[in-house]
Amino acid sequence: MKFDAVFRSRRSNVLATRGIVATGQPLAAQAGLDILKAGGNAADAAIATAAMLNVVEPTSTGIGGDCFALYWDARTKQVTALNGSGRAPAAAGIAEVRRLGYTGMPAFTGHAVSIPGTVAGWCDLLERHGRLALADVLQPAIWTAEHGYPVSELIATTWAGQTAKLRRDAGWAANELDNGPEQPSGHELLIDGRAPRMGEIMRIPTLGQTLRGIAAEGKDYIYRGEFAHKLSEHVQRYGGWITPADMAAHISTWDEPISTTYRGVTLYECPPNGQGLAAIIAANLASGFDLACMSPVDRVHTMIECMRLAFADAQQWVCDPRVVPIPLAELAGMDYAARRRKRISPQRAAQHVPFGDPMAGSDTVYLCVVDGEGNACSFINSLYQGTGTGLVVPGTGVSLQNRAALFVLDADHPNALAPNKRPYQTIIPAMTTQNGELHAALGVMGGYMQPQGHFQMLVNLVDLGMSPQMALDVPRWQLAGPAAGLGAAEAGGLVQMEEGWDFGLLAELARRGHRIAPVDGFGRIGFGGGQIILRDPQTGVLAAGSDPRKDGCAAAW
Repeated sequence: MKFDAVFRSRRSNVLATRGIVATGQPLAAQAGLDILKAGGNAADAAIATAAMLNVVEPTSTGIGGDCFALYWDARTKQVTALNGSGRAPAAAGIAEVRRLGYTGMPAFTGHAVSIPGTVAGWCDLLERHGRLALADVLQPAIWTAEHGYPVSELIATTWAGQTAKLRRDAGWAANELDNGPEQPSGHELLIDGRAPRMGEIMRIPTLGQTLRGIAAEGKDYIYRGEFAHKLSEHVQRYGGWITPADMAAHISTWDEPISTTYRGVTLYECPPNGQGLAAIIAANLASGFDLACMSPVDRVHTMIECMRLAFADAQQWVCDPRVVPIPLAELAGMDYAARRRKRISPQRAAQHVPFGDPMAGSDTVYLCVVDGEGNACSFINSLYQGTGTGLVVPGTGVSLQNRAALFVLDADHPNALAPNKRPYQTIIPAMTTQNGELHAALGVMGGYMQPQGHFQMLVNLVDLGMSPQMALDVPRWQLAGPAAGLGAAEAGGLVQMEEGWDFGLLAELARRGHRIAPVDGFGRIGFGGGQIILRDPQTGVLAAGSDPRKDGCAAAW
């Protein structure tokens, strides 16, 4: 199967009244829509979609990862926040990692595996907000894992990039321990030792059996049974610390979302340990500028500088607040933003921003659902870097995340590795309300792109009046780490600019001191895959867009 490699498509907004599911893979969107048609609500459809993504995009998400959700209850008109992320094992410690010779957390050994929170998150969201049984919402994913599906275009490309990790090829990752079994279990996610090609039928029967176990026994199947023992043994084989007791101790938490009002629209984010704080701070900083009346170059420059300061705060402070208290109310407040805003020059890029050093990445799945009653779920699920560690629990089809790689080894840092502590999390869903009613469910997946994507989508929708699809289609920018050979404090950090920006705008940004790195082709996937569903409170009409940088769509009823 071969297609023209040049992107030529145009998308319209998807409109409906009875429900929309938007995500990065069509089969997953359809799975969620089928659940809506079967009588489920936004929570039920979200879990069905997430489970299907586990099967059709296992390079980015899965049972071995974490999840977060924001849920709008149309009856109570309240937003609730679910933290479905896991913690470091009880035996985790900085001394052990340093003893092995690491100066930073390893990314692909057993040390990088935190307790996977996905399945507990699925179950807890359904228990609080859903209507259908877990077994019902998992059926589409089970059938697809066992019977197979044709692999879609971008997913096939990213899957090929995970092959060496899954096979644990010699020398595939520099500066990582070379230990573990000679016959790694990553072959369960490969076909004859290679990634599936676009259009090739992929079956993952071991994953189907795992999903059947979850459908029958709920979260206990993962956290208290044979699976927990298999996972613990596999992680320890690769140097990690997880035990069955760590698995059994895992719980999700329900948090009060953090929020800010931006030009009459209230933006909600999950609180730390997620990085949604960065989007809140950026919006607060931007509220002091008239972005809509600025020239494009002035607007982009100002937004980049707002985001740079927001990341500096997030990377200094975001951690597990149940372990290390942080001044969250102050950081998310307008008084703090007013003081920080004075650092933004209208003509020069900041050249010294301590702490802020985000890196590019795009390995996550995001989905949103709004049902016919007006309930909404903004949901994100991830393994972090590709297939996470690439460690697949033998006989289960479950690849394990590497979220613990986001800890730091400085014992004095709020995000320092410590037992039973959650790491800094990049994955964040978003939601907006207006005049006490749901405005939008939205998100942009992709590592540190996520708060940057939320900020850009907010400005596109609110300041520039774009439709959901247009807001997703237009080119993006991304702070993406320090310039080569220079630290962030000296260089101000790279700014990746997606293909499509005016050359004159790029030249003027460079003149103002931004270190510009143009990105085109497949590299554009690094700017994230977003989904947006807007709801008109007067008519109940839903309008949705789905990111052209992904394989997915908005499926409507």
